[in-house]
Amino acid sequence: MSRPPAPAAPAVSVAELDLDASGAPLRLRPAPGAPPVVPGEVYALVRAAGRPVATVLARYEDGEDPARILAALAAERRTADTAPRADAERRAAEFDAAGTAATRASATATGASAPPPRASVVVATRERPASLARALDSLLAQDHPDHELIVVDNAPRTTATRDLVTGGRYARHGVRYVREDRPGLAAAHNTGAAAADGEVLAFTDDDVIADPRWLSALAAPFAADPGLGCVTGLILPARLSTPAQVLLESHGGFAKGFAPRLYDPARPPADEPLFPFTAGSFGSGANMAFRASALRRAGGFDPATGTGTPARGGDDLYAFVAVLATGHRLRYTPDALVWHHHRETWQDLENQAYGYGAGLTAYLTATLVRRPALLPALLARLPRGLAHARTMTAARGGSPGGGVPGAHGTHHHPWPAALSRLERRGMLHGPAGYLKARLTRRSGR
Repeated sequence: MSRPPAPAAPAVSVAELDLDASGAPLRLRPAPGAPPVVPGEVYALVRAAGRPVATVLARYEDGEDPARILAALAAERRTADTAPRADAERRAAEFDAAGTAATRASATATGASAPPPRASVVVATRERPASLARALDSLLAQDHPDHELIVVDNAPRTTATRDLVTGGRYARHGVRYVREDRPGLAAAHNTGAAAADGEVLAFTDDDVIADPRWLSALAAPFAADPGLGCVTGLILPARLSTPAQVLLESHGGFAKGFAPRLYDPARPPADEPLFPFTAGSFGSGANMAFRASALRRAGGFDPATGTGTPARGGDDLYAFVAVLATGHRLRYTPDALVWHHHRETWQDLENQAYGYGAGLTAYLTATLVRRPALLPALLARLPRGLAHARTMTAARGGSPGGGVPGAHGTHHHPWPAALSRLERRGMLHGPAGYLKARLTRRSGR
């Protein structure tokens, strides 16, 4: 096995910084689930009027005010990002205008905006009760007015998850327990979706802490756009305590930025020539929601994909493309925020690199097997897709001046060649892993 790069990346404090236009004192506090901020490097989410607007990275020493240092950097970053963010918001508004004229006219006539639709939150888990409890605590604190929580216990070996959900305060708060004995994240998600009654089906993982406005921000776009099939949100690190966590986040992590984006199959984005097959740019499974009718029309998740199957991943990517293939739109909104507890060890990062590669090609295989009509479009994009894969899995150097973890392209630490090789090995495994998972399910094993 490979070893962590030397020198090891030092721990980074993770925090939130609130900017208040009223001139109130700056507030810097640890991110949910993070330890106290200490001198050294600090990675901070910047909020303006409560909304996530940027992340910044700064170093401070004893006696310095980290809030002021971070606020100054945030002002520079927001100024630099104004034009691209404004352009993204303008394009998103143009899409909205094309798809929601009737909805807006109705809202204007009644003098009120549509409330967020009823939502069902599905959390699939396997033998991680402590992590699950932390996630459920944050989900019980959501400000969405009409929602339910469903925990899917996937192929359990013990009764720990069932005891946690059914035997205490979570049951008193209405959290529902569902068991799915077939291993695999996609199978667990399908079981949760079948048990749900919400118009919107939201999915997150057992290793996140959800912002109190997460579900409202994730569900609201469905009320505004009848043609919307999927919404994804912002995923930031809850901790950057180990070299593996810092390295992952400095090369993008799960973050997709702070500019809203709308993907419409009727109007493919000019800046994504591989659309819709670069599904990783749409979002991640730890923070996604679907209109229930759109997900069912698309056939749900492919149960031969996902963690817990030989395919190793790709369940979320398959669902994104499947929903787009039915003609629905997909929106990314940074207002829907969860804090993700990245895996801590180097072995975890190796497994993750291999799984990412396998999940990518597994989802592409699943798409062709279940949606062969997309084959001509995929073949037309294949040369560029192979070049994109080579670039994506290349050994990436770190920028000498540093960078902001979570900002794609500003690599704060070198990405080891060993991890790139694991990603490529995973890509070679993905199609065979997916087909093996399908055969295993068909045989009933």
